[in-house]
Amino acid sequence: MNRIRTRSTRLITSDAGMTTAEYAVGTVAAAGLGGLLYKILTSEAITTLLAQLISRAFSWVFGG
Repeated sequence: MNRIRTRSTRLITSDAGMTTAEYAVGTVAAAGLGGLLYKILTSEAITTLLAQLISRAFSWVFGG
């Protein structure tokens, strides 16, 4: 009887892994962060900055 009680207690109090609610919150947070990064990286200012950075890097490497 004691063995069953110990096993039941261990199963109930175990915090191994995430629960479904935590997966849902994590998924929503990851999707939100992905959307935010997409909006930032596709904005006109960032696109221009990245193009200038790549242009400078190529001119430095290839001596142009």
